[in-house]
Amino acid sequence: MTPANDTRLTPSSFILMGIPGLEAFHIWFAAPLLAMYIVTLLGNSIVLLAVKTVLNLQKPMYLFISLLSCCDLVLSSSILPKILSNFFFNTGEINFSSCFFQMFLIHTFTGVESGVLTAMAFDRYVAVCKPLRYPSIVTNSLITKIAAAALARAVVTVLTQSLLALRLPFCGRCIPHTFCEHIAVVKLSCADITLNSMYGLATTLTFGAMDLSSIAVSYFLILRAVLHLPRKDQLKAFSTCVAHVFVMSLFFIPILISLIIHRFRSNIPPYVHILVVNAYLLLPPVANPIIYALKMSEIRQGVQQMVTKVQTRLLERVGNCSKKTPLA
Repeated sequence: MTPANDTRLTPSSFILMGIPGLEAFHIWFAAPLLAMYIVTLLGNSIVLLAVKTVLNLQKPMYLFISLLSCCDLVLSSSILPKILSNFFFNTGEINFSSCFFQMFLIHTFTGVESGVLTAMAFDRYVAVCKPLRYPSIVTNSLITKIAAAALARAVVTVLTQSLLALRLPFCGRCIPHTFCEHIAVVKLSCADITLNSMYGLATTLTFGAMDLSSIAVSYFLILRAVLHLPRKDQLKAFSTCVAHVFVMSLFFIPILISLIIHRFRSNIPPYVHILVVNAYLLLPPVANPIIYALKMSEIRQGVQQMVTKVQTRLLERVGNCSKKTPLA
């Protein structure tokens, strides 16, 4: 009988293989990914600072956008530093506990982002269909409750998933993925993983169906209300939803493609699935602030106001320093 502390059952670390089948191209992926990470950090940080410092942006819609930026920063920072380290320097080894922590963060904040996007669809429904009641319905208190509920739902679901994975004995160390994705990790176990696979698939389908159904109902009601408006008002109403539709599509469409590939994976190279999974985790964080900056003039104006304030303060400090400096 194998002892419980056998390294075959509890390895001290795993090896992230990156993108199996495309190992020769890892270095070519590294530079674009580094650029994406820099844009992600700058773009989302600027959005957060603008919402925090500009009074005109401290409204429910922009608070939702700031929540989205928080999720994007956590997701990118949970994944990209390790991917970049692996692709640039071939350092694919990751500590056992770090791997599970990364898995927990990624799946938790993917769930939180899905919940925030669903709440944003409700926000657009109230703004378009009940504009006079919007300030009394969508309040800061409601946004706090929605954020807490989305986080609690994701934490409980992913914590259960992680605990089910931790109970497994692991006979393998090489993870055929760029990060510690749940199913890629549990497949290294030498025990039956049916429960893990069923739980992971069930939660993905259940929460995905709940969120997508809620979004679909919200937009059906929005469409029905908008079609009864005069034509010039229709365009104005639709314009308030354009940015959210783009962001939502960028997040959910790759997830749906990933589920389809997972269903027919025997006919599709493994690296295709890995690329799609990386797309829905890494593209939204870099694209979301750009989409909102392009589609929402208030965000652009808010960023300009913030930059102007910073420039004014810097000039004031430079002026004060020059006054204090004695002449030679």
